[in-house]
Amino acid sequence: MNEHTPFTEDAQSALYNTGNNLAPFDGELYLFKKFYCAQKSDQLFAAFETGLAWQEEDIFIFGHWHKVPRLMCWYGDPDAYYHYSGVDHQPRPWTPELQLVRAEVEKQCRCAFNSVLANLYRDGRDSMGCHADDEKELGLNPVIASLSLGDERLFKLRHKKRKETLDIILDHGDLLVMAGALQRHWLHSVPKTRNFKKPRINLTFRKILERY
Repeated sequence: MNEHTPFTEDAQSALYNTGNNLAPFDGELYLFKKFYCAQKSDQLFAAFETGLAWQEEDIFIFGHWHKVPRLMCWYGDPDAYYHYSGVDHQPRPWTPELQLVRAEVEKQCRCAFNSVLANLYRDGRDSMGCHADDEKELGLNPVIASLSLGDERLFKLRHKKRKETLDIILDHGDLLVMAGALQRHWLHSVPKTRNFKKPRINLTFRKILERY
């Protein structure tokens, strides 16, 4: 299959036959624990914490601008522009470390990614609100691979209609893959916590479609 051809939902199902689908219905969700060992995860965390261009962003939600409660940055191929919550993101060039991780994640997922959204959660007060990655730039059934580095955090999913929920603890070096119709039917978030938390970095690899 050409790497620029969007995967169909059936094709995605065949990609992850090494793991169990954690989504009970309406999508695909695969967790690869310790995708990177502790030593490699430590090295990557240190490289990304100091080597990426972290910035505080404002997003437009419900008619108002709000500060994003975490630091963010966007990297990718030159044409991988991304627009969400009223903000246009022009990709920064890939760093060598991001290129290395992208290649290894692509090998696991058996599909190509041309961009990555990086999030830095500085402590338990930093969070990500409930949402779906369903922007038109990502296509109908996007494959999104999410690598966690640093302190563990709770990742919550909630079905849009049935209100069923899933709670997943993402730890240092874990890889979570969302695919199929998951973004059409489920919302996800990283909620705030009063528990003491050290910094966490999350890299979400995506494919921005060329027609957008």
